[in-house]
Amino acid sequence: MTISGGETKHAVRIESRGSKAAISVDGNDLSGVVAAYTLHHQAGEAATVVLQLSSAQSTTQFDGYSRVVIGVDPDPGPAAAAFLSAIDAGELQKAALARPDLDGSPYEMTRAMLAQLAEWARGRFQVEESA
Repeated sequence: MTISGGETKHAVRIESRGSKAAISVDGNDLSGVVAAYTLHHQAGEAATVVLQLSSAQSTTQFDGYSRVVIGVDPDPGPAAAAFLSAIDAGELQKAALARPDLDGSPYEMTRAMLAQLAEWARGRFQVEESA
């Protein structure tokens, strides 16, 4: 596949091998320095490949980045703020008080609320059945 952007084109080859992948850009093997990748290709548009570098890699050279993006972990702050602003305080309190891990220890309610928020953030919602 050829990734283009502006006047620069980069030949990208990704071979998935089970839980690993061989990745090369312009013939340069980057498999040892890439921790993760995302490929986005919408019909009628050039593909975009986001390469996330391994944190253990201290030196890497790339020549040109057009449409090949070196990924940086996103800032979780805005997503966390949006999630928390959508929480109904009454529902959170009710769910926290119904948790089986309340044990009477100091700060149990705070711990229960944080645990409940973490479960909701992971998509674990318990739907109450109508009587």
